[in-house]
Amino acid sequence: MSHQQSDEQYVVGVDYGTLSGRAVVVRVSDGAELGTGVHDYPHAVLEASLPADLAGSARPLAPEWALQVPEDYREVLRVAVPAAVAAAGIDPAQVVGIATDFTACTMVPTLGDGTPLNEVDGLADRPHAYVKLWKHHAAQEQADRINELARTRVESWLPRYGGLISSEWEFAKGLQLFEEDRDVYDRMEHWVEAADWIVWQLCGHYVRNACTAGYKGIRQDGAYPSSDFLGELAEGFGSFVVDKLEHPIGELGDRAGALSAEAATWTGLPEGIAVAVGNVDAHVTAPAAQAVGAGQMVAIMGTSTCHVMNADVLREVPGMCGVVDGGIVSGLWGYEAGQSGVGDIFGWFTRTSVPAAYTETAASAGESVHQHLTRLAAAQEVGEHGLVALDWHSGNRSVLVDHELSGLVVGQTLATRPEDIYRALLEATAFGTRVIVETFRDSGVPVEEFIVAGGLAQNALLMQIYADVTRLPLSIIDSEQGPALGSAIHAAVAAGAYPDVPTAAKQMGKVRRHVFMPDEARAHAYDALFEQYVALHDHFGRSTTTMRRLKAIRREAVARRRSRAQT
Repeated sequence: MSHQQSDEQYVVGVDYGTLSGRAVVVRVSDGAELGTGVHDYPHAVLEASLPADLAGSARPLAPEWALQVPEDYREVLRVAVPAAVAAAGIDPAQVVGIATDFTACTMVPTLGDGTPLNEVDGLADRPHAYVKLWKHHAAQEQADRINELARTRVESWLPRYGGLISSEWEFAKGLQLFEEDRDVYDRMEHWVEAADWIVWQLCGHYVRNACTAGYKGIRQDGAYPSSDFLGELAEGFGSFVVDKLEHPIGELGDRAGALSAEAATWTGLPEGIAVAVGNVDAHVTAPAAQAVGAGQMVAIMGTSTCHVMNADVLREVPGMCGVVDGGIVSGLWGYEAGQSGVGDIFGWFTRTSVPAAYTETAASAGESVHQHLTRLAAAQEVGEHGLVALDWHSGNRSVLVDHELSGLVVGQTLATRPEDIYRALLEATAFGTRVIVETFRDSGVPVEEFIVAGGLAQNALLMQIYADVTRLPLSIIDSEQGPALGSAIHAAVAAGAYPDVPTAAKQMGKVRRHVFMPDEARAHAYDALFEQYVALHDHFGRSTTTMRRLKAIRREAVARRRSRAQT
């Protein structure tokens, strides 16, 4: 079926996730999504070793590393975009703009022309030459030092990030590179967010987007941390901002440039169309959900969850990932918080902790293991399993900002079943979100509506748990491709089809309001479990170093094993 009409215009949004990139063709007039293409990254996430096909051998990586291959990102443009256009049945000549969003903070070390360092002769076997994915947590020691020095010096920017800079962000990862592979650091000319690198590939111009510069690059009130501060962190690091990081800023929804001839060949789109300034997958989703006003918290729930919200007030919220002027839409303060592991935790449990009998029963019923466990868990009363869990299997992003923390389940007995633990893990992520919501409220940034985007919105039990635990009406974005739709909205603005992002969001965004409402009886029952969650949260997150010490013991043991293997 052809959607082609001579007077219609279309845009393409490309969403770069953790494991794949997806392109969506969207009609400018009403936001209708007409065709989708998906491409899985051939190298996925490099957590155990470098890829032998590129590095020459499968060089092992230390714990907490997470790398990617930038060529995989280019392939999304060659594969997913043409597939989406073909699926939409439109004439590519009617596409007027393209925009992209990316996981963040994902960093690419490049030469002056944008060539990633892993593609430079002689560097393919160097781990620090590759992309550091958002969930690369091996820079925690550097993050700790940044935070300690910032507190000692009473740096004015620290409260804008809830009092803690994350190991996931630009400065911690950059300092790790500087200290662990000085040769690669010296050869690097730009330390680039992947959100900006892919735009550079599309239009040939490097434009740094305001979103990641503010949230991940510690840019506040037009300035980064000072050279004095950086030099005190490590001798020779004082010029990091000037030499590697600083670059002209593009505002969200602006045009970064025109699609180059090379990128037009990759994508099959017309050369010269608008390429929008890059953005982050979470932040770009807010307009797609028509959540451009104050008090509407959007949770993009997938492998992890990112919470974003606009407010008309500037407040210091403990443990938030950041507050940036115009960080989501112009004219409002954009807040961000997050949970490092959500869907990842559920996936880990089904892969590692479910007996074969459950897997076989699910298969015979035509269900996935997730669906089977959800159905069993849904039959329980609140608290019937007698468990409470901490959702820190990938560390804690908000409000503790500590990736050395780890998961925990309390209350297990010989009668505990897989569906009990599964439900406790679902609830733990909801409790983690409630901590974030209450921290915002207590800081003077009220949350009045909770809007969910991402694949986990399809789990009705999980959504009802979130509504009950938070006591908030829960709305659902009416798109399976929220970030890609959000990028398409920005593409339409960059192409001049709408004057600004809120206007485009009103026409092109999609949301189903108040799909799940809190039940007071269940909410009251959850209060008792939440009280125990908070007790564990504060004990293991603030009062004891047990989890950090266990991580250190693990690293020491891995190092001993590798040392023996090499001898």
